[in-house]
Amino acid sequence: MTANTRRRLKSTVAIAAIAAQLIWQVGPAAAFCGFYVAQADAKLFNKSSKVVLARDGNKTAITMASDYEGEPREFALVVPVPTFIERKQIGVVEMKTIDHIDAYTAPRLVEYHDEDPCAPTPRVASAPMMMRAPQRDALAGGYAQISHGVTVEASYDVGEYDVQILSATQSNGLVTWLTENGYRIPAGATDVLASYIKQDMHFFVAKVNLNRMQQIGRGYLRPLQVRYESAKFMLPLRLGTVNANGPQDLIIYALGRNGRVETANYRTVKLPSALTVPLYVKEDFGKVYKAAFDRAVADEDMRVVFTEYAWDMNWCDPCVGTPMAANELVELGARWVAPDPYSRFPGAGSNVFVTRLHVRYDAAHFPEDLALTETHDRGNYQVRYVLNHPWQGYATCWRAWEYRKGLHARFDEEAKNLAALTGWTLLDIKKRMAETGEK
Repeated sequence: MTANTRRRLKSTVAIAAIAAQLIWQVGPAAAFCGFYVAQADAKLFNKSSKVVLARDGNKTAITMASDYEGEPREFALVVPVPTFIERKQIGVVEMKTIDHIDAYTAPRLVEYHDEDPCAPTPRVASAPMMMRAPQRDALAGGYAQISHGVTVEASYDVGEYDVQILSATQSNGLVTWLTENGYRIPAGATDVLASYIKQDMHFFVAKVNLNRMQQIGRGYLRPLQVRYESAKFMLPLRLGTVNANGPQDLIIYALGRNGRVETANYRTVKLPSALTVPLYVKEDFGKVYKAAFDRAVADEDMRVVFTEYAWDMNWCDPCVGTPMAANELVELGARWVAPDPYSRFPGAGSNVFVTRLHVRYDAAHFPEDLALTETHDRGNYQVRYVLNHPWQGYATCWRAWEYRKGLHARFDEEAKNLAALTGWTLLDIKKRMAETGEK
């Protein structure tokens, strides 16, 4: 395998956060108008995984991707699932689709340019209302394979993966079976696996088939998707903490019909938004947002799940790129979606609400899996910071003089906002602001 191929694996291999690599609510929509200039996507965070959850009644689709880096033959995935999984419930997803929803929902920076204070104030028309419309696959020989109390209930070929569905009666036997079948089990996995066995959960296990990967011409691994029907709406975290070297970041993109998704067993907190920040933030928004998120995690003692975005996918303001198409949403598991003829975005899907959640976790601070609930709150929210460029023209009326007198107070407020967000010192922030003319 070439070095280039190994590098490409980093952003395209399935999730390590839920699978062991066993290896300020703001005002109405009009307030969001502005020109989008930057975003803070998932690539900012090391040890990050991305999961797309599509929920329709009791039907759930989980699509898993992570920043795993290494040889494909060393990749393995073990995911607890609440039911037996048939072949038709498993698929692969193109990474570009997950990258799209990541970019679409990412925290963003927008900028405005102040109007001439002496110019007549135009009348603004109100914004128009937007319209929106089990039979099991047989194994070779026809018998389930049972060893160490582990039953191999089904085996499937899924793209570049060999997938097996397991059930087990005891965790020691499951660990033994996994070890004998080439999976490297980290210390501490036994107790975690035992808790899932007690819940009568099955195990979705996947490894890479190198020959088939070469035959289909794939130089990278695609995210895996598994679909099932269960009253449980949850995301298993604990296996991902067993062999983790420090805290991990998990970003969840939840698609549903009804409204915002939140966690039921941990606090869900909206990050500060709609704050004006100094103009120099535009030069390195990624660094600023990472510092802001780090500060928020520390302030909450790494014990909450943060909301970064919640929005009806029929529209966006400001849009950070091309909206998600109906076929992309279906690919991500939202199979109820159909193109909406009333949407201002051709091809956009109808009746989909997306929530972006971001959690930094480890075993000490998140001892339980995430229990999720879909609310009926369809209020729009996004993490959004604002740049306000001062008007630079000649003063031809008293309002211009008053405007300029007030700029110092505005710059001071911007500096305080950034200091509160990031923990950086006011002295350093004001020094940078002076370099860009904000003083």
